[in-house]
Amino acid sequence: MTPHIFADHEIRSLLGACPQLHPPGGLRGASCAAIFGLIASTGLRISEATGLTRSDVDLDRCLLHIRRAKFGKPRWVPMHPTVADALRRYAQQRDRDAMTTNTQAYFVFDHGRPASTIGVEYAFRLLRAQLKWRARGGHPVPRIHDIRHSFICHRLEDWYAQGFDIDRNILALSTYVGHAKVTDTYWYVTATPELLAIAAQRFSRSPGGVS
Repeated sequence: MTPHIFADHEIRSLLGACPQLHPPGGLRGASCAAIFGLIASTGLRISEATGLTRSDVDLDRCLLHIRRAKFGKPRWVPMHPTVADALRRYAQQRDRDAMTTNTQAYFVFDHGRPASTIGVEYAFRLLRAQLKWRARGGHPVPRIHDIRHSFICHRLEDWYAQGFDIDRNILALSTYVGHAKVTDTYWYVTATPELLAIAAQRFSRSPGGVS
């Protein structure tokens, strides 16, 4: 089914609402904001984000080691320096809480509990209701997984806009997001009306296309 593709302002609203999660100003809100921001900027799966340990996050080299990947295939994920900076600020806030000292998880809720996928999904449902979002895709409501979908779709849109050869770059994108088959990534070309229209327009302008 067609995913809900998040606009930038929706992601900003989501991150801005996270500090209101109970308890206000606690690690739960900070962790959820960091996780949602990480997914939006790297396309990680929610389980990959919550599964990160401190040793998996190399802020100096701007690399994430995804060990708990789907299909059991680990990978390295480069991240933009601004993403590493955001994670560094989060870690500084996290480490001010003495109860996180013995926790190996990178993302931690209050009282030193590792952030869980179930816990983050519950927080997302609360925030979704608060923000009064309406689904624009084929699912009844927007989902965390749609943030990952949005990353892939926006990357393809940017490549089309810049005139990149999709066929030459899509394998790298497929590897980056941890797809088992490149055909899984090609699906996104037809996943939204916007991408399909851009692809059709590019094809019509190509030498073999019909003008």
